[in-house]
Amino acid sequence: MPDERNDPCPVARALDVIGDRWSMMILRDAFDGLRRFSEFQKNLGLAKNILAARLKLLVESGLLELQPASDGSAYKEYVLTEQGRAVFPVVIGLRQWGERFLFKAGDERSVLLDNVNGQPIERLQVRAKDGRLLGPQDCHRQRVRHGQ
Repeated sequence: MPDERNDPCPVARALDVIGDRWSMMILRDAFDGLRRFSEFQKNLGLAKNILAARLKLLVESGLLELQPASDGSAYKEYVLTEQGRAVFPVVIGLRQWGERFLFKAGDERSVLLDNVNGQPIERLQVRAKDGRLLGPQDCHRQRVRHGQ
């Protein structure tokens, strides 16, 4: 199996860090305000060893950082970094795809609401710089060197 960290594909590299269920669920919970190991463990019902491994990867990859607890206790908290907060649109895209295709009429699900007006958020869209809506047929990949 090739080492994804050397893969020229940004999707492959991203999946190497956030491509498993538990990493994405931890990030989802972090967006919802969870910070402590015990909170993640309780909410996810995940075995402690698996949770510890995923949190370690997210910290090593720069998406979370460990900080002293905000309440002054001896605990540590996992806090989203700028890189971690930048995953928010990815989580929203997955959520919206799931809402659209994986629920039947009458299925219970959560809804993401705007804190200002209490309304559901708009569906994400991919747009060109000039504002045109883009689909897969409207884009192509080209290899470049990072920073160019």
